[in-house]
Amino acid sequence: MPRTIHIIGAGLAGLSAAIRLTERGERVIMYEATPVAGGRCRSYRDLVLDMVIDNGNHLLLSGNHAALGFVRSLGAEHRLSGPAKPEFNFADHASGKRWTLAFNEGRLPWWICDPRKRAPGTSAFDYLQLARLLWASPGKTVGEVIACQGPVYERLVQPLLLAALNIDPPQGSAKLAAAVIGETLAAGGAACRPLVARAGLGATMIEPALAFLQQRGAEVRFGHQLHKIHFGEHSVEALDFGAERLKCQAGDAAILAVPPYAAAALVPRLKAPNEFRAIVNAHFRMHPPSSLPPILGVLNATTEWIFAFPERISTTTSAGDRLLDIPRETLAQTIWAEVSALTGLPTALPPWQIVRERRATFAATPAQDARRPGAQTAWNNLFLAGDWTNTGLPATIEGAIRSGNRAADLIGQY
Repeated sequence: MPRTIHIIGAGLAGLSAAIRLTERGERVIMYEATPVAGGRCRSYRDLVLDMVIDNGNHLLLSGNHAALGFVRSLGAEHRLSGPAKPEFNFADHASGKRWTLAFNEGRLPWWICDPRKRAPGTSAFDYLQLARLLWASPGKTVGEVIACQGPVYERLVQPLLLAALNIDPPQGSAKLAAAVIGETLAAGGAACRPLVARAGLGATMIEPALAFLQQRGAEVRFGHQLHKIHFGEHSVEALDFGAERLKCQAGDAAILAVPPYAAAALVPRLKAPNEFRAIVNAHFRMHPPSSLPPILGVLNATTEWIFAFPERISTTTSAGDRLLDIPRETLAQTIWAEVSALTGLPTALPPWQIVRERRATFAATPAQDARRPGAQTAWNNLFLAGDWTNTGLPATIEGAIRSGNRAADLIGQY
């Protein structure tokens, strides 16, 4: 009998591990507690809007090599779209000022020398402070390394790091901020082109992944929640799903690709992040105007990013804990008033939906980053995957896929 790799959790971390393993000819069985795959990156039909929406709005960059490699392996790269050039459009809701950050392709940041391409009110010299983040000492916060004020911070660093870290940047880990800067701005414009799944994350990443696995004989079992792991001295001996107890045979292995709080409840003495931050997404059934760019960064508003999809406008607000207790309709009206003012659309509230993810990501502080475990565990046939593991990145799609790839590679050595 060939060995079996058991993957618990059908989010992007689990799916990426499953795809890499099946490509190598491994026998894979995936278990998902819910009726659907995708985790935080799932799509679903919303009954209020009567359309398919994503659970959350996610942005990829052309420098996210693991994520793009994942999509490419599924033959779905054409479903990602964005501007032809590495540029970001911004609008200040308070002042009405608009600008475009237009990066040049190469690593040398010539764009900061052109007032038309950098943030308004900034000089080329102002951007040099970002280099300090790249050399930050471990354990430092962003606020301890750079001045969190001034035009460059307010019009570039703050929106970038808030979206990437999902925490108020001064409190965030300078090490994680450095990883973001190092793989985007410091890598040049070729790594900075924004990409979104205009047809939805499900159609772009999740459904193709499930089809890929099915074609290669992998099995996905929905409605299977792992209740307990039976540990031996050196290896996992069985997986208990309540109604079913699966014994691990010689050579079998397991990848635990579940959220950190679920993993901590299953694995003894597992040190994992235990503080989290929310993300709030709003979706409106409304045709976006042709003048609205696919992605618009917003300053001085509840809304932080506006995404233009076919027949839908969506927004994202990171570090959204302050919005969790606001009545849903009040929040929808506030956000739509901002969208309306920025786009010229009618002020009347269109059909809407608010999605609040209370534990969207771990809190990207130095203390929480230090709690992130590696992929290997004390048991030689149990591995961890997830954006909360020690990927070197914040909790992002790129980090989740890297973690799944890493777990799969370790199993290849097992």
